[in-house]
Amino acid sequence: MLRKRVLKAALVLIGVIFTALIYPMTVFFKQEPALAMMLSVYVTLGIFLLMAARNPAANRSLIALTAWSSLAHAALMSTQAIRNIVARGELIGSVVLIVIGVGLIALSPAKEPVNS
Repeated sequence: MLRKRVLKAALVLIGVIFTALIYPMTVFFKQEPALAMMLSVYVTLGIFLLMAARNPAANRSLIALTAWSSLAHAALMSTQAIRNIVARGELIGSVVLIVIGVGLIALSPAKEPVNS
């Protein structure tokens, strides 16, 4: 029961953080169009995470997508930062995405049994 409540709280927190990226998305719309495009995906994902918080078990795929895409993004961004392709400060974002990915995987709801 506690795990489910922590998962719901995490989904709301991550959903709010991702949805709040709407402001930087509008700021970077003309200056960094590729960044704005990526942020639009995160804003959309944030809205769906907020809706998923109502019934996490029914949204296992969305939670898994968020977790694994966060880990993939962190891996790529970390590699780019280490190779000086992007600023080293991006490693902070990588750590945040790793925490999100690992946390959601750890809290992910169990698969519900199929009733025949």
